[in-house]
Amino acid sequence: MIQLIIVIPAYQPNERLLQLVELIHQNSFYKIVIVDDGSSKSCRNIFERAQQKGCTVLAHAINKGKGAALKTAFSYILTNYPLENIVCADCDGQHSWQDIQKVAKAVSTHQQTIVLGCREFVGTIPLKSLIGNKMTKAIFSVVSGHQLEDTQTGLRGFSNTLLKWLVQVKGDHYEYEMNQLLEAKSAGFEIYSVPIKTIYENNNNDSHFRPILDSIRIYLPLLKFALSSFSCGIIDFVMLFVLNWFTSNLLFSVIGARIISSLCNYIFNKYLVFHERRPVLSKSMLNYYVLVVLILCINYLLLKAFTSGVHLSLFISKILTEIILFSISFYIQKKVIFKNPAVFHD
Repeated sequence: MIQLIIVIPAYQPNERLLQLVELIHQNSFYKIVIVDDGSSKSCRNIFERAQQKGCTVLAHAINKGKGAALKTAFSYILTNYPLENIVCADCDGQHSWQDIQKVAKAVSTHQQTIVLGCREFVGTIPLKSLIGNKMTKAIFSVVSGHQLEDTQTGLRGFSNTLLKWLVQVKGDHYEYEMNQLLEAKSAGFEIYSVPIKTIYENNNNDSHFRPILDSIRIYLPLLKFALSSFSCGIIDFVMLFVLNWFTSNLLFSVIGARIISSLCNYIFNKYLVFHERRPVLSKSMLNYYVLVVLILCINYLLLKAFTSGVHLSLFISKILTEIILFSISFYIQKKVIFKNPAVFHD
């Protein structure tokens, strides 16, 4: 029978960590793995008492970040308990036992899946938490084409089939959890969300989230995703004029510019954005170049219509064409070629 392990990354924890441990022990037989992420000596008593309660405590000599703490726990579980499912919870009292159990049950019925405990954000919510979640939710939706109510939740469940992948996902800080969502599809995993309560103890003042630095780390993978399309658009734009200057042939220039920029875009998306591990010559590449041919045809027809029919300059025509085609290309790439995991809601 597959069992379950609760993973709790902890930096400078207080008594609420022990209260969470007690709740888990009172209501289940789940193992608990706590990672001391370089906490100060003043917290040593907390971790010692957790060990006395039967928890496994792993320790970092220095603070390495939440992502590093989670990967330390995943590596330990992969070595010692590779057949057990996992639920990750925060140590600051934000997750109730009922919600932890809700995610645990969902994990047992959803293999090959990341289960997210999505906060509903109702009632009194600290402003920095509300703004942070709304911004990340909006950016994630734009660049991925999918709606997730809570991209920053720390309450997550994973079936044991994800363990080897989890230790390989990039990131040592808060961006690690965002990278899980961005890279899941290329690894063959889905996302399933269940609603949970939003609990903030002490107005969330115990959080170690650094608004500027950690926000940059979280948003960077998303911005990198969007930057790939933008930069290749610039390459296509420049190459169109370079080739047209050398050849004075619009059709050749459009085709040549698109070949160069599309190859750059495919490589950027494959290796830098989605971290797809399949060979370069894969189904995604075939699908991508079917799209390239389609966009190329529309690109030429629109440029011809704007320059010959409406008598606009090539510069203005190119800008209008790219605005029209950007949304089409972006949507198809996200939904069909490099689509993020299908997202299901409870």
